[in-house]
Amino acid sequence: MKKMLAALFVASSAASTAGLLAQGLPEARYFTPVRGAENLLSKALVTNHGGPVIVMARVVDIFWGPSFANAASPDYQYAQTLIAFRNQFGGSNGCIQLTNLGAGTPDWFDTSTPPTNVTDATVHAEVQRYLASHAFNASTIYEVFIPSSSYSSSGSSTSCGGPALAYCAYHGSFSSGGNAVIYSIQPYASCSGCKVSGWSAVQNQEHFVCHETREAVTDPYGTTWFDNTGAELDDKCAWSPTPFIGTGGYAYQYEWSNAAGGCVRTR
Repeated sequence: MKKMLAALFVASSAASTAGLLAQGLPEARYFTPVRGAENLLSKALVTNHGGPVIVMARVVDIFWGPSFANAASPDYQYAQTLIAFRNQFGGSNGCIQLTNLGAGTPDWFDTSTPPTNVTDATVHAEVQRYLASHAFNASTIYEVFIPSSSYSSSGSSTSCGGPALAYCAYHGSFSSGGNAVIYSIQPYASCSGCKVSGWSAVQNQEHFVCHETREAVTDPYGTTWFDNTGAELDDKCAWSPTPFIGTGGYAYQYEWSNAAGGCVRTR
């Protein structure tokens, strides 16, 4: 799978940010379904539809809520573990590319309290607050984590904790100040539809970070690597086979391989 991903980076086309904005492409969202709502696995190969990939990815973790910065709260260790997961995910394990995902601008602990219902527009605004004091980078995925007291919503659909459970997390893009901003929202996996039995809260979150980060790299604007049903690399393997625990106790999911014609276990 490492060889396959390396091939993706080399073979993909490079579209400029200006061109993407002119085409109106950055406004998009791509969801991880809840358990039981995933599509049946398509055996169709993923193909490059002409869009770009992130060649040298970076990830900024944005922890929104006072509990993440409070050493007395379980959410503090939860956040620290997710940072450690990010740092090894793009480094030693090579799931995405042999690079340090955490080598960009610093992570951010926003100690203000997020609203109960965190809409997609609210996520955009939170990322923009971060960018007001940090340099923008087109190769960075800005990942927003919210506590269990909040939930994410996109239109009438919601994540765990919301009234219309339809997804566990998503990645997307939006236009801001002439830039195409790539982001993900990582709601707390507090419901059975977004959990693997026996896993800790942070392991369940690592699973979705794995899914959304890899897809944001290989299909940042919904124009690059997906199959003829629209399924991205990790969508094709969502929940089946069952996500797994790897080295260090970190959690991952399987990923589609054209070479294998199915889902492969990568760490």
